[in-house]
Amino acid sequence: MKLIRIITLVLSVVGVLCLLSGGSAAAGKELVKPGEIKVYSVEKRDYFLSDKVIHSEDEWNKLLTAEQYHTLREQGTERAFTGKYWDNHEQGIYRCAGCGLDLYHSAAKYDSGTGWPSYYQPVAAENVSTRMDRGFFMTRNELICSRCDGHLGHIFDDGPDPTGKRHCVNSESLIFHKLDE
Repeated sequence: MKLIRIITLVLSVVGVLCLLSGGSAAAGKELVKPGEIKVYSVEKRDYFLSDKVIHSEDEWNKLLTAEQYHTLREQGTERAFTGKYWDNHEQGIYRCAGCGLDLYHSAAKYDSGTGWPSYYQPVAAENVSTRMDRGFFMTRNELICSRCDGHLGHIFDDGPDPTGKRHCVNSESLIFHKLDE
């Protein structure tokens, strides 16, 4: 009887450990360390693991322009039709101004008529995250960079096919990288 209890206890402990580990090694999944995220690189045409980019507010202040800091770190918004990318039609990749992560491809950019760069999808869902924004007496879905948590803009359900989404993004949150033709 005592042997059965010991065996049951050992099997229970092993089972709990397997559940806690998610069986990731056995299932062939890539192990992600705390603070790491899986994101997509257009240049590499593949996903890779990246550390989250974390800086103090003083460090962000030194790394970014005043306008970028206001937009990325303080959830600011530039005025419509004033950003440098709202009417850009060159082929390339729009990267996060805070950490350089690939966010949007010019092929997904369209003229929404709003005066801000608009995209119907990011280069990969993993590169852009959302969180609830309850500012200005309304509820919206805020777009943030998955790697540095910088404010990009907002997402709306009035975009074109194939997604029906409009990623309305501040130019100050972006750096454009022109693609070689």
